[in-house]
Amino acid sequence: MLRTNLRTFTRPQFIRGLASAPTIPKSQKAIIFYENGGELQYKDIPVPEPKPNEILVNVKYSGVCHTDLHAWKGDWPLATKLPLVGGHEGAGIVVAKGSEVKNFEIGDYAGIKWLNGSCMSCEYCEKGFESNCPHADLSGYTHDGSFQQYATADAVQAAKIPQGTDLADVSPILCAGVTVYKALKSAHLEPGQWVAISGAAGGLGSLAVQYAKAMGLRVLGIDGGAEKEKLFKSLGGEVFIDFTKEKNIVEAIQNATNGGPHGVINVSVAPAAISQSTEYVRPTGKVVLVGLPADAVCKSEVFSHVVKSISIIGSYVGNRADTREAIDFFSRGLVKSPIKVVGLSELPKVYELMEQGKILGRYVVDTSK
Repeated sequence: MLRTNLRTFTRPQFIRGLASAPTIPKSQKAIIFYENGGELQYKDIPVPEPKPNEILVNVKYSGVCHTDLHAWKGDWPLATKLPLVGGHEGAGIVVAKGSEVKNFEIGDYAGIKWLNGSCMSCEYCEKGFESNCPHADLSGYTHDGSFQQYATADAVQAAKIPQGTDLADVSPILCAGVTVYKALKSAHLEPGQWVAISGAAGGLGSLAVQYAKAMGLRVLGIDGGAEKEKLFKSLGGEVFIDFTKEKNIVEAIQNATNGGPHGVINVSVAPAAISQSTEYVRPTGKVVLVGLPADAVCKSEVFSHVVKSISIIGSYVGNRADTREAIDFFSRGLVKSPIKVVGLSELPKVYELMEQGKILGRYVVDTSK
């Protein structure tokens, strides 16, 4: 894994009266695109100024999520901001803050999440469903994200990261980790029960395996290939089902779990795999939908759905409490990020590997390269 010294910059700090505050440049390196599916340009762009409610984070590392690929390609029925700087797993250091910010100080470690900001006053925000806020602002989608050296975030939603944390390792926790942790909570499983992770060796899956183990669950992983099985087993997974070899996936999973898993976390982006999970899940089990392949439909045969009394649940990232808890698992060493660090300028190559299904674990970009 590559590591470099932190870079220093020169520019007056935005906050007045802070003589010891870091200096900030006028321009920065970023990956930006001007139309969906258009060229991913590695170029100099202006450094944004934080609004009164925002912090400015000197992003050191950012994880690369499948959502970033969807945002670039325009796969979803939600309009992206254009031009757009993607990314929503940014870990760095607070270098400026707006006049209304009370919960961060200059020099604090902070994380930029998918949920960049929400209104905090609607019925969803009041009940902790902040990601469902109709006025949600999304990093790397409606708000320029973390594929740049400096990025802004609403201080209320920005993640607190303990000082001394390895910023490369923690970056995937800010989306992938929080997302799968919330999905596991949504399944309402008990220690000792079986959970199946569909897409177990990818960026989300590799973290889901670890969170599930830390929560006392027995973990069955579904993915394809010897390398992915090796990664799954190294993370503590118990039973691996290779979909490229099994002729009857449903039967194999049910036999391995003595009747089917009590819960399924679908982080796979294969529509067929998502629908298949409704077949092999145990009666009264929970099927949790997390991955978002374009135009996918989850099909569940109604008679079996009713007779088995299964539940299909959608789980969409997590709130501030979920983020704090997910980071705490990481800080205590119960969850590690299987990452590969490359330069920010190499992001287009990462997207190519992602489209080809060749990524093990999570890619993280170093914004200094």
